[in-house]
Amino acid sequence: MRRLVTNTFVTLDGVMQAPGGPEEDPSGGFTLGGWSFNYWDDTMGGVMDDFMGKPFDLLLGRKTYEIFAAHWPHAEGEEAGPLNAAHKYVASRTLERAGWKPSTLIRDVPREVADLKNGDGPEIQVHGSADLIQTLLEHELIDEMHVWTFPLVVGPGKRLFADGTIPRNLRVSGTTISSTGVVMATYEFAGAIQTGSFALDTPTEAEVLRRQKLDS
Repeated sequence: MRRLVTNTFVTLDGVMQAPGGPEEDPSGGFTLGGWSFNYWDDTMGGVMDDFMGKPFDLLLGRKTYEIFAAHWPHAEGEEAGPLNAAHKYVASRTLERAGWKPSTLIRDVPREVADLKNGDGPEIQVHGSADLIQTLLEHELIDEMHVWTFPLVVGPGKRLFADGTIPRNLRVSGTTISSTGVVMATYEFAGAIQTGSFALDTPTEAEVLRRQKLDS
């Protein structure tokens, strides 16, 4: 059984769209692409090196794949090697071929990703890929989420947890904070949400009236 792990940069208000540059994804009129650039430090580089320092395959949505494929095959440096060497699984209904080798196109995400997880091989990593993550969350295919929360808000944009997210508990299994205030947390899913209440066992008269207003 292979683990599927996501790695996502988000703003404090939950937006994950175009962290690396304005040209990444301006869809929906998004004008603040590149919001993560000025926060990078050595601590963040070390966390990323650890994350990518073991064997992995990549699972990417089409847009993220095209961003990566236009950059990493032409890049130099230690970080380029693992990405270029990894097998890329590309979720797309429109691409006819994936030229950044080795690559495999995936058409039926729920079925094919489940099959990948049940097979042999290294960890499956998902970077970016906002639309793909929604499908993976819907079908409960994610084992672990690495969420890097940057200390800024941008307003409208593609969100990590969009409409339709299944309510679930998460457990924090690790946290690192950069010198620039980026919180890098690792989450694992921990079952259904158990609700409770801090209300008095016997509500006050004022509370009874308040609830009656809610029902009216």
